[in-house]
Amino acid sequence: MPNPHDDRDTIHRLALAHALFYVATGVWPLVSIRTFEAVTGPKADRWLVKTVGLLVTVIGAVLGVAGWRRRTSPEVALLATGSAVGLAGIDIVYVAKRRISPIYLLDAVAELALAAAWGAARRAR
Repeated sequence: MPNPHDDRDTIHRLALAHALFYVATGVWPLVSIRTFEAVTGPKADRWLVKTVGLLVTVIGAVLGVAGWRRRTSPEVALLATGSAVGLAGIDIVYVAKRRISPIYLLDAVAELALAAAWGAARRAR
């Protein structure tokens, strides 16, 4: 007989993994804008890159706390899925417009994978 707690454990682990990804990628331009730009290309508005980095870090922190405390509510899932889809959309649109480097498509793939994982985990629950 399946354990109903397994699905919740999966969601909590997903929240922690998503948090790790967001905190790592969000903090990176705050800590070293030079290495961030070396990988992603030069930026006209560093303040905007740092603003997005800070917001992504905060989202990651919320997901991490929720996962750690094992309190991944529907609102947390919405934050996770919505931010992943939104960031992927921005990546895809602005790579297509040639405003940002194609390296951002790797981020889009990761974001869409996270969104799909949240969808699958919520359906399984």
